[in-house]
Amino acid sequence: MEGIIYILTNEAMPGYVKIGKTTSSVEQRMRELDTTGIPLPFECFFAGRVANCHVAEKLLHDAFSDHRVRSRREFFQISPERIASALRLAAPVDVTPRDDVVEDAEDEAALNKARERRSNFNFSIIGLEPGQMLNHVKDETVTCIIVDNTKVLFQNEEMSLSKAALKALHDMGYSWKAVSGSEYWEFKGQTLDERRREIEEG
Repeated sequence: MEGIIYILTNEAMPGYVKIGKTTSSVEQRMRELDTTGIPLPFECFFAGRVANCHVAEKLLHDAFSDHRVRSRREFFQISPERIASALRLAAPVDVTPRDDVVEDAEDEAALNKARERRSNFNFSIIGLEPGQMLNHVKDETVTCIIVDNTKVLFQNEEMSLSKAALKALHDMGYSWKAVSGSEYWEFKGQTLDERRREIEEG
């Protein structure tokens, strides 16, 4: 059955990704998931319409089963870009929402506050140095260069990692207000967030 495979993240659950399917809309499904048990709204990293969403979801769950948190839950401890790369093999129609899916201004403010809190990043903690190049996870042809411990050079301007990630996303048509830069830039095929988690976990 035709439907949508979605890859969701949540600022309240850093490092975790939800892989699911819906035959309605991604926005409707995200609103259904925004219950009183979840402190912040979900964000859609990528969503694609495929010919058979049941088969595609099962294949993704099987492929990344070693990253699954619990067998009866659709949560995985993995970079969302790795899931998106696998999903793109099915040549889906990109239906990722370009705006945040929130109920009101209070939700939006809480989401942006959480993003900003996680956006502080230090290159030295992950062993990267000035002069090294990073690629954007949504388009590897979009790059920036590390300038110092906290800044990058993007489009001939020095800025924070998160600001560069957000600016690139705006150029791609997204209207998000804030993002955690370490999730949207990668070095040698690995997101900076993944690299940091690997080092922290020892």
